[in-house]
Amino acid sequence: MESPHGAAVSAEDFGLEGPRGRVFQNVTFSAEPGELVAIEGPSGSGRTCLLLALTGRMRTTEGHAETGGLRLPKQAAAVRRIAALGPVPGVSELDPAFTVAEHLGERALLQGRYGSPLRALLRPRAERRAAAEARVDEALEAAGLDPATLPKSGRTSVRDLERLEGLRLSVALALIGRPRLLAVDDTDLKLSDAEREQAWALLRAVADAGTTVLAVCSEAPGNTQVVRTAPATGEADAEEPATGQPSTEDPADAEPTTEEETADAFAEARRA
Repeated sequence: MESPHGAAVSAEDFGLEGPRGRVFQNVTFSAEPGELVAIEGPSGSGRTCLLLALTGRMRTTEGHAETGGLRLPKQAAAVRRIAALGPVPGVSELDPAFTVAEHLGERALLQGRYGSPLRALLRPRAERRAAAEARVDEALEAAGLDPATLPKSGRTSVRDLERLEGLRLSVALALIGRPRLLAVDDTDLKLSDAEREQAWALLRAVADAGTTVLAVCSEAPGNTQVVRTAPATGEADAEEPATGQPSTEDPADAEPTTEEETADAFAEARRA
């Protein structure tokens, strides 16, 4: 597929303090357009919140970041227009009752109605349909998903997909909008070693085609820029500057981010 020019992403002393304490802080890194960036850390260390903040979907409280030359958090709405979410639990999940074809059809319809310029909506219906089908086919090819290979082809329910197939479908749905930035959560969750390699190969291919990719994981592969998050482990950790790969530490007096804290932050993001 013809790939868009990826969005450069950078952050300087980027941080978020929620109602229950620090979620992440002191995030500083820079990524070029079309780069694959792994946000690595244990569950509960603010990885997902950082991912959402960099895509304009969560308002931060400290420092600043830029995505595609747009400053965060001030221009978050503009960032959301160029950044697409793959699977993010609680934010952009596949509906298990939908079939693969239903998901693809719905996303193509929404893209055609709300994500296309006005002149595209004025084209004949057959031309619009052909353009939508072409977008879906391009996205499926980029995600490495062939519905014909599924048990019931496009009529296969999401609940019947393997974890890696579900990831590929989520990525395909995101790519239908031809974003400049793709964000994926829990990249390596519940995958075997072989499946994990395939998942990273997929995201590397998307990045190589021109789309910048941010991917949350527990363990990043080699040859990937890594932004690390970690729960506080002691006073020295909070005071010492980060070295080596870009990283973020919670303050010493804050507990590691819990699921409740993340939910609070999601609620705050929706109000912002």
